[in-house]
Amino acid sequence: MVLTTTKWDIADHLDTDERAALFLEAAFEDGDPAVIAAALGDIARARGMTQLARDTGLAREALYRALSPEGHPEFATVLKVVHALGLRLTTVPLTGKSEPQQ
Repeated sequence: MVLTTTKWDIADHLDTDERAALFLEAAFEDGDPAVIAAALGDIARARGMTQLARDTGLAREALYRALSPEGHPEFATVLKVVHALGLRLTTVPLTGKSEPQQ
């Protein structure tokens, strides 16, 4: 019996705004900038890199480079991409952190 496998790609499963938001949230919880950039890249591929390039005003090739695990996008690029994807960055307090002393 021969086992047949296919390549699994997360971009095939980021088909709703909610899934994309949860995926990006998990990447931010990881805290590794490379994971965050790669997650944005996965969401961008799922939505269409060409359209994202148009929406952000950035070159498609530059987006592929910046949003790869080896990429180091500027924060302005991250904000443009997040906005163009119809997402929003928010903050919440870390649990267990004490109040700042004055």
